[in-house]
Amino acid sequence: MPGRSYQKKLKLSGFNNLTKTLSFNLYDINYAETTAQQQAYIEYIDEEYNARRLTAILTEVSHLIGASILNIAHQDYDPQGASVTMLIAEEPVVSEELQNAERPGPLPEAVVGHLDKSHITVHTYPESHPDNGISTFRADIDVSTCGRISPLRALNYLIHSFDSDIVIMDYRVRGFTRDIRGRKHYIDHRINSIQNFIARDTKERYQMIDVNVYQENIFHTKMIRKEFDLDNYLFNIDAADLPEKKQKRIRKQLQKEMQEIFYGRNIPR
Repeated sequence: MPGRSYQKKLKLSGFNNLTKTLSFNLYDINYAETTAQQQAYIEYIDEEYNARRLTAILTEVSHLIGASILNIAHQDYDPQGASVTMLIAEEPVVSEELQNAERPGPLPEAVVGHLDKSHITVHTYPESHPDNGISTFRADIDVSTCGRISPLRALNYLIHSFDSDIVIMDYRVRGFTRDIRGRKHYIDHRINSIQNFIARDTKERYQMIDVNVYQENIFHTKMIRKEFDLDNYLFNIDAADLPEKKQKRIRKQLQKEMQEIFYGRNIPR
């Protein structure tokens, strides 16, 4: 990584104008054999992650980073899916110990932040393949803040809230803020990788790769579960009740689906 120099505290001219955005794509993969099981899976996901539950998750995120909630818009959709948009605003900084240090954030503890004109959004997309029984649930989450605190503080809480098979994250710092001498600063905290903000137990469960563009303050991390236990991917079915040949076929289908999502390309049959 290119060398950088950071002050422990920047004396700013007015408000910190940096915009920091953390975007998630979270995927849960499952196998539901019959049409009835596929429909039951969609209904289960719709209930498990309905607008009310998603609102509770995002409310906890706002508390975690110390934001005041100004407005909440939430909606469940027919036949499936839900969305929540939350407008958040600054709170006074109570603690001068607030840091964006490159280490995992709490899960969850009270953190005080300074935010303005910021928002948190989540949209869900449950779906099933009509032919091969693969069912996928995707949640897209954006946490965007202006000010000193980084949304990376909410990273571990969100990962644990969804416990996904695949997590794809993007973090970007945009704009600039000025110090009292008029010098522009394009980032106000040290970061080499999103991985450095992820808790150890999470790292142990996932394989991870990074694609970072340091000179543009763009950071990208993909995570996919290391262990594969077929029973964890079967909806209303036990692996022991299936013939060995069928288990092998389903396992291959699921692993192919996960690899395609993780690498962002279709794998030939």
